[in-house]
Amino acid sequence: MTNDERNDDVNSASSDVWSGLIPDPGSPGFSLRTTFPTNADGVEVMLERWDAGTAEPPHFHPGDDMTIVVEGKMTVQFYRRAGESLLADGEPVQLNKGDVGYVRAKRIHEAKYIENCQLVYVHNGAFAFNLVEVAVG
Repeated sequence: MTNDERNDDVNSASSDVWSGLIPDPGSPGFSLRTTFPTNADGVEVMLERWDAGTAEPPHFHPGDDMTIVVEGKMTVQFYRRAGESLLADGEPVQLNKGDVGYVRAKRIHEAKYIENCQLVYVHNGAFAFNLVEVAVG
């Protein structure tokens, strides 16, 4: 199955970001997932700050990711490959303060920061930024 064929309705129940939590026997009802690289099955967590008017070009990451908007407003545009071009796949998704956004592994997307943004970013496994150097159609 190609990435374009995957169900992209991703949320906390379906994202790999929330997989692999380990219960803490000393704290009933509590489970956690620690960070990569000290935990090979972990996540990478970043605090990000973006200035209004900045943007990330079309790219993808190797694992599912989750973005929590602490402050500001941003948009995410998804793309699909069409030969040697990228075509917009739906309308841009706007994320405002308090919103949570999910992106599936290898899903091509770009981000635009409408207002100054502060984000908590969680990536399933080791993070990588893979630029897509194909024309947007």
